[in-house]
Amino acid sequence: QVQLVESGGGLVQPGGSLRLSCVASGSIENINAMGWYRQIPGSQRELVAGITTRGTPNYADFVEGRFTISRDNAKGTMYLQMNDLKPEDTGVYYCNYWWVNGKPQTGPWGQGTQVTVSS
Repeated sequence: QVQLVESGGGLVQPGGSLRLSCVASGSIENINAMGWYRQIPGSQRELVAGITTRGTPNYADFVEGRFTISRDNAKGTMYLQMNDLKPEDTGVYYCNYWWVNGKPQTGPWGQGTQVTVSS
């Protein structure tokens, strides 16, 4: 079982930037890819970006080139650099599995980190 802890959220003005971090501990042998998800108030949780163990990224359409996902396998840490933030990006951001044993699968959800974009 992998434990995931998110951090880096906060309050930022529209057009601002934040860098989220996700520290993973535990065995990750069968995890093919990890992802950042978010839950916007009144909406279901959705995938924001995913990254494979080899570092291949994938982004949701709404990212529109504003976010960059990366990982440091040596540190067991995944990042989400978010630039040009918009008020509609406000929500709770989570990290979790994306693909496990060749199938889409998530694990237990952590606390997440709150991102608020407001002037």
